[in-house]
Amino acid sequence: MKDEVLAIGIIGGSGLYQMEELRDATEHKIDTPFGPPSDSLIGGQVSGRQVYFLPRHARGHRLLPHELNHRANIYALRSLNVRWIVSVTAVGSLQEKYAPRDVLLPSQFYDRTSLRREHTFFGEGIAAHISFAEPISTKLRNLIADLARSLGITIHNGGTYVNMDGPAFSTRAESERNRRNGFDVIGMTNLPEAKLAREAEIALATMAMITDYDCWKVEEEPVSAQTVIGHLMANAETAKKVLVDLIPRLPMEANWPEHSALDSAFVTERRLWPAATVKKLEPILGRFL
Repeated sequence: MKDEVLAIGIIGGSGLYQMEELRDATEHKIDTPFGPPSDSLIGGQVSGRQVYFLPRHARGHRLLPHELNHRANIYALRSLNVRWIVSVTAVGSLQEKYAPRDVLLPSQFYDRTSLRREHTFFGEGIAAHISFAEPISTKLRNLIADLARSLGITIHNGGTYVNMDGPAFSTRAESERNRRNGFDVIGMTNLPEAKLAREAEIALATMAMITDYDCWKVEEEPVSAQTVIGHLMANAETAKKVLVDLIPRLPMEANWPEHSALDSAFVTERRLWPAATVKKLEPILGRFL
């Protein structure tokens, strides 16, 4: 792994990899110990850098949020030596100042999911607890913010993303409670990606693309799939503009804080690690072996 080219991962809608700048595109079907990822990954070169795109909900948007195999998705990317991930995701706004088609870069998460045992690679004889006080790569988030501003995109750098299960949108009572709690945006997918990326020692930042006002804003129509899709198409074009500028600016070495996240995470002594679990997690544990 040390001699391999470091790669950049993009998780989002299937339209993101349809970039004019993408060269030598190849499809990668990857099996993982956690099952199949959402879809085959599309690899290629952008400005001379290796990039892999993963359609989060599968091409054609065939998977609901609770059906996503987040462990397989992040494992597949890490097995390809991805060390940076930009997660592009649709969210609802919980505050007046964040309008549809704005972009918010979350700096914090609040977990309201119910599948937390599926949001870790560890267990089966290896106990590890990552530090997650700052769940997003600050360097990556700030770089995205600077590039987006230079492109004239309405960007909000920082805020809290509350992660619900879905697949139904919020009730008005839930939306009002989330708003009163001071949360900024709401979505159904991104927190597990951030947790698993940190365990895999990948620097991750999120481009939260605002599609609606959830349902707290009574003068607006309640959020619907049709409303979201129209804004999603515009947001995909915004994301592509940022990504094209961002990719060549990422470092050639994996030396950010997130790239050593496991240094202080292990509780189980190395001599007690089960061989089967070590083999299963080899792409993640490789530098400790």
